[in-house]
Amino acid sequence: MNKSELVASIAKKSGLSQAQSADALNAFISTVGEALEAGDSIALVGFGTFSVKERAARTGRNPQTGAEMQIPASKVPSFKAGKGLKDAVNPAQKAPTKAKKK
Repeated sequence: MNKSELVASIAKKSGLSQAQSADALNAFISTVGEALEAGDSIALVGFGTFSVKERAARTGRNPQTGAEMQIPASKVPSFKAGKGLKDAVNPAQKAPTKAKKK
């Protein structure tokens, strides 16, 4: 699903126009970006948590020459799925029941 398909789905489910849905989605994306830029995390219970993780400096190799090079430390955006989202993606399967002995 791409952004325009997501906007159409939001519009259909919420009763908003496509323009209003696009504005809402853009506002959400902008707000998440600003919060992560400020070093905050955003927790949406049942959906997941957006956060910033620190990646340590490390030594890597140039794939063309094989020469070692230093890769500087950096910050990367991260998303950890919540229980509700995980359950939606992996529906609970009933465990097989054992037959009772008579």
